[in-house]
Amino acid sequence: MSTDLSLMSTYSYLPVNLIKGNGCFLYDDKNNEYLDFTSGIGVNSLGYCNSKWVEAISNAASTLQHISNIFLNKTTLNLADKITSLSDMSKVFFCNSGAEANEGAIKLARKYSFDKYGNKRNKILTLKQSFHGRTLATLTATGQDKFHNYFFPFVEGFDYFSANDIEDFKEKLSNDVCAVIMESIQGEGGVYPLDYEFVNEVYKICNKQDILMIFDEVQCGIGRTGKLFGYEHYNIKPDIVTIAKGLGAGLPIGGFLCNENLSNVFKAGDHGTTFGGNPVACAGALVVLNNICTQEKLNEITENGEYLMNSLKNINSNLIKDIRGKGLMIGIETEIPSSEIQQKALEKGLLLLTAGKNVVRLLPPLVITKDEIKKAVEILKSIFI
Repeated sequence: MSTDLSLMSTYSYLPVNLIKGNGCFLYDDKNNEYLDFTSGIGVNSLGYCNSKWVEAISNAASTLQHISNIFLNKTTLNLADKITSLSDMSKVFFCNSGAEANEGAIKLARKYSFDKYGNKRNKILTLKQSFHGRTLATLTATGQDKFHNYFFPFVEGFDYFSANDIEDFKEKLSNDVCAVIMESIQGEGGVYPLDYEFVNEVYKICNKQDILMIFDEVQCGIGRTGKLFGYEHYNIKPDIVTIAKGLGAGLPIGGFLCNENLSNVFKAGDHGTTFGGNPVACAGALVVLNNICTQEKLNEITENGEYLMNSLKNINSNLIKDIRGKGLMIGIETEIPSSEIQQKALEKGLLLLTAGKNVVRLLPPLVITKDEIKKAVEILKSIFI
């Protein structure tokens, strides 16, 4: 693809011009077909052109495309009721992206601590190899050195500890810590699920010291791991949960949920966003929750995830170092650059993501079938063997 574009050079584009999609397949301007295991980086949970989703957003767009948040509308209220009911959380704030959701969660945690303890208890602890967004605050929260460059000065009040290392966490604890942010699976960091015992020990310590637990479910939430949220695999209940990506199924939406203890921390004027709670995006999100977040569908995602994982593990190749993940969020650690695997898969009609130099990331639409999984695995097998 030509590099002479009017777009800024912020992305390394793959040499394909996609023009349409249907189900779990995409098509380029030469009518080549691609099986999609990217979902737009975990966004297209319903695949492409889902009829119920298209109908819902079309009706919303033809009725009420946007209003100011000084007014209420039924669609946004229905989505708020649905997501708080499913999650057993108290309140939700809708925004436009995962980064904005994490920004809001950070602000909520700091205001809670300010109101209760004063202005010296504001530090946020995050995990090394985490990823929480590309705004200045969420870049700082991201525990990867490669993101901590160029954009100085970064936001104060963050520190980092190693995943699955409880002693490192205890060492980083201090009297000025107000919250901890975790992803149950570190997606951009290499698709690393957190250990059960580690998460529960951190949770126990935080509860004892009134340190808020924030779970970043932007990538692994909304059914991706076979449960509504990834943290449910650890039998805990965080104070704040951030959401985005798969909730929108193709339209920009994000949000953060809080428990009853935090439900009245924000007052009028403390936080806001112009496009958050947009009726069109919310109409689509309701279709997602009604179709993905049922026990029957979550069980199917779990079953398909296990089928995908087991099928991958049956590929006998010395190029594969490790296969890890949960549900339909899987990483393949390779002996060769992941970009090479991505390019070879593209040439064979399979679209993949990377998560670092040596990890191939699989995030198929949540409506993927076993036959489509089998087709993807056969392509991967032809590359690895």
